[in-house]
Amino acid sequence: MSLPLDLMMFGALIAFILLGYPVAFTIAGVATGFALLGWMLGDFNIQLMGAMGQRFFGVLTNPVLTAIPLFVLMGVILEKSRIAEDLLETMGRLFGKMNGGLGVSVVLVGALLAASTGIVGATVVAMGLIALPTMLRNGYDPKLASGMVCTAGTLGQIIPPSTLLIILADVMSNAFQQAQYAQGKFTIETISVGQTFAAAMVPGLLLVAVYCVYIIGRAKLFPGDAPAMKESVEPPSGVEIASAIVPPILLIIAVLGSILGGVASPNEAASVGAVGAILLAGRRLGVPVKLIVLATFALLVLAVSAAAFPVRLQRSDVTIGGYVLAAIYAGLALFSLGVVLKILRAAFADGLLKSSLLSTLTVTSMIFATILMASFFSLVFVGLGGEDRVHELLKEMPGGATGALIFAMLFVFVLGFFLDFVEISVILLPVLIPPLILMGIDPIWLTVLIAINLQTSFLTPPFGFSLFYLRGAAPKEITTGQIYRGVVPFIGLQIAAVAILWMFPIIATWLPRWLY
Repeated sequence: MSLPLDLMMFGALIAFILLGYPVAFTIAGVATGFALLGWMLGDFNIQLMGAMGQRFFGVLTNPVLTAIPLFVLMGVILEKSRIAEDLLETMGRLFGKMNGGLGVSVVLVGALLAASTGIVGATVVAMGLIALPTMLRNGYDPKLASGMVCTAGTLGQIIPPSTLLIILADVMSNAFQQAQYAQGKFTIETISVGQTFAAAMVPGLLLVAVYCVYIIGRAKLFPGDAPAMKESVEPPSGVEIASAIVPPILLIIAVLGSILGGVASPNEAASVGAVGAILLAGRRLGVPVKLIVLATFALLVLAVSAAAFPVRLQRSDVTIGGYVLAAIYAGLALFSLGVVLKILRAAFADGLLKSSLLSTLTVTSMIFATILMASFFSLVFVGLGGEDRVHELLKEMPGGATGALIFAMLFVFVLGFFLDFVEISVILLPVLIPPLILMGIDPIWLTVLIAINLQTSFLTPPFGFSLFYLRGAAPKEITTGQIYRGVVPFIGLQIAAVAILWMFPIIATWLPRWLY
């Protein structure tokens, strides 16, 4: 009887990651070791390794994944341009006079930052440095305040545009195609990033509502846990509210609207987001606001006009009007480009450009290194029979498709205690999802269920990344135990949100069906 090398391989991966070894190198090392061991024992065909070049090339040229660097750049620039500080300060003054108002402000700002930056670490650190001390000074329970900051930061994983959703869209699309091939269907349907974003939109807002209701309800029942602000501050004026909230909302509409409306691909929308983030950063860098507004308006006019009245100068029947229109478009583009270059020059002198590009390079390298090594790992895992074992395990679950889905969700939830969402997404899900789709489970609904489940992995002790981020940014009087205890009610709210989505799948499916 041969050894269950596939199970041993997965166990070894978790063990080495828990020992603290770098994730990408750990995945590659475990895969290499078990490939050689399986070859020596006759359980692995070493010729499968010849497919690695094609797999790596496919990952690096994947049009879905190539949007990640630009979305990361957009988020990093916005994070470093201090948009979080403006939002927190304005929203705190707006809601601070009501019990639980500061907590509601933190959640709403977390949602806005999630939709504009999508970077969990940046959001948690920013709110940990700014909002957490303010809540503590005003008498908030340290556990509740810590839990709110950690949880609001994780909204960047479920509210589009999110790196998690982009990765999930690619994984789910491949799994959906694989399931259709297994059913003998060769007119293949796919799942796009736009469908994934649309499916996650309403559940993400549902989570925001659930958090706010919990905070307000707890403040009513236990006023001492979340009192109104003691500090005397002037409520913000309409102009202050608009200047803090309108720019990120416009950026969100430009990026998500272009994707959901089918106007732009994810890559093109990410480019729009990156340029928009640069324009928003210009205010902090001393570039006149009027100039930024004019450049933004010029880009908007250019985008709408070019979509409504396209110019094709290569055609032989172009009129004089076509040349005039092309000249106007070129003028608008050159003016906007000049403003962007002016901001980039100021960003270079300020050091913001260098630090943003370095952070983008670091995050993107980590993500792609993990995805590439996970492709290697899954090849070896499948070669050792792991895929067949998972399929048989899910088929034998009591309760049919429902039982298999419950098992899969629980398995992902437990792994979230130890592994990052990237590792779970690119190692486990490609093997776990195809049999679930073959059992008749809606892939769009499944995507959102898994996304909320993976979002919880940022909150679950002992290795939740939000907990680590807050531990590094929180005041010294906040203990690690208080942070861990503070997230427990919000983990319960996450589970409740999954249950609501389970009972009412239409929450996730109606918008993508309507749009697509």
